[in-house]
Amino acid sequence: MKNIHNSNDPPDFSLVLGGPLFQLLMRLRLTTPSLDLLKKRIIFFVLIAWLPLLILSLIEGKTWGGVGIPFLFDLEAQTRFLVALPLLIGAELLVHKQVRLLVGQFIDRDIITEKELPRFNGLISSAMKLRNSVVIELILLLLAFVGGPYLSNTVSVIDQIASGPGSWYASTDSDGASLSMAGYWYIFFSRPLFQFIVFRWYFRIFIWARFLWQSSRLNLNLIPIHPDRACGLGFLAMSSILFAPLIIAHGVVFAGLIANAIFFAGAKLTNFMFLVIGVVLFVQLIVLGPLFAFSPALMRAKRTGLRDYGVLASKYVEEFDIKWVLGGATGDERLVGSSDIQSLADLANSFQLIRDIRSFPFDKETAIQVFLFVILPIVPLVLTMIPLEELLKKFFAAIF
Repeated sequence: MKNIHNSNDPPDFSLVLGGPLFQLLMRLRLTTPSLDLLKKRIIFFVLIAWLPLLILSLIEGKTWGGVGIPFLFDLEAQTRFLVALPLLIGAELLVHKQVRLLVGQFIDRDIITEKELPRFNGLISSAMKLRNSVVIELILLLLAFVGGPYLSNTVSVIDQIASGPGSWYASTDSDGASLSMAGYWYIFFSRPLFQFIVFRWYFRIFIWARFLWQSSRLNLNLIPIHPDRACGLGFLAMSSILFAPLIIAHGVVFAGLIANAIFFAGAKLTNFMFLVIGVVLFVQLIVLGPLFAFSPALMRAKRTGLRDYGVLASKYVEEFDIKWVLGGATGDERLVGSSDIQSLADLANSFQLIRDIRSFPFDKETAIQVFLFVILPIVPLVLTMIPLEELLKKFFAAIF
């Protein structure tokens, strides 16, 4: 089949370019149409989200002491704004560069045929139109900056009850909880800003899931004997790498939350097992869940392949049986070294490839990879349960 697209010229598909925030960053010269100036953007967001908290906590004398949870000892705040936030900003460049190549694979592999190309291009246009929606981004902004402070203030009260002497951003007395100067910036700007950026990522993943679902409904040219055991769709498993910074950012945020509870409220890591499981399942769902849209197409391709190759196999083995078992071969033909044997083996291998087609375009290694990305930031907290020296002794004992 003729290749109708050059991989050096991928489709104009980007989950990142567009929307009011992107246009604002363009005007502030913090980004370009190719998402250059990444370091500048990261520094900008860290400065407006984290630096005021440091300055205000210094003014109030709550940076490294004076309260139950000083600012620099608040692992949730530090990991959220110094690790997770840069990861979320940096993820944009990776997704922008790689998602276009990923979408281009549909055409480069001839999964989208020339007949279906106009409809496929229409899906891309629809996705880009949704990405550029001003209304949706404003709704996300309101959810973060109006709904976020209310939820955050509720969390603050819970934090104070758990931590006793109070924290750098709030304290409790007989009249209830009161915010510090740093607390006002934290509750009404820094935390909502972080939530807004997270919400934008969820919206982008929704666009990606919608695009995949619509693409799965096209008349795809799926090859049952493709060696990736996904009829040529195995490249979609690369989305786990594509969204790796986003996945790790989730793990970092929850590691900070758990660390605060362990170090300041006397909790144990085992108290959060169900929370960790929930986070892992949630991330698996948002990253790998959209790929399940291709399950019906894969199962149809498998059924069709088993039927068509089953008929082909029956014809071949019947002729093989007549020729080599029932004596139909001519006198000068020898079984040893005959290409018929290799062809029979190749046919069997092709049939096995069809039988092994997966119900979704990724394997268990991909799911494990996503799990590791989430759990990696939480692993150091194991040291709160087992001393490092004892952990190393068990490790070396298991190996040697």
